[in-house]
Amino acid sequence: MYKLIDLMYNRWFLMLLLISNVIGTLYGYWWYRGQLADTDWYFIPFVPDSPTATLFLSIVILLILMGRKWGLMDAMAFTTLIKYGVWAVVMNLLTFVETGFISWIGLMLIASHGIMAVQAILFLPHLEIRPIHLYITAIWLFHNDIIDYVYGQYPVYGNLAQYEAHIGYFAFWLSVLVLVLLHQLVPSRSD
Repeated sequence: MYKLIDLMYNRWFLMLLLISNVIGTLYGYWWYRGQLADTDWYFIPFVPDSPTATLFLSIVILLILMGRKWGLMDAMAFTTLIKYGVWAVVMNLLTFVETGFISWIGLMLIASHGIMAVQAILFLPHLEIRPIHLYITAIWLFHNDIIDYVYGQYPVYGNLAQYEAHIGYFAFWLSVLVLVLLHQLVPSRSD
């Protein structure tokens, strides 16, 4: 494990991760193009959850390469990578259970979103937040849940539409879980 963490902070490896996450972010926004085209402008920042999570991580990696820290970005990246990584894996697995079939796109989504959650854990040694970062991140996550499940802006999984209320409830508890993890696992400084 320590060798992997050492590798994570090798400058060349970080640049490779940055490039990979930027490409994944761009692809993710492209993936949402249809839904974004039908979305009111004021909801747009809250619709593409996973690409925004990898955007946050890309900023964190860029800051590491520059020798800087930004606790709010650490908090946002950590929580959104885990939340939306786990959410997408579960939704794709539920689609498989519901339909009895999983496409190569479903497999790609499971792998790529699983990697998102793993990256959040691997960057733990770098992360550091202040209490205010936890509060702002909590507001972002719960606000996003409301936009998704009260205003109907969540990603559409056609075969799972009948479970919308249950999926919204699951998303709420994922928000709680990642905030607890942020509080428990990421060092906090009071200055």
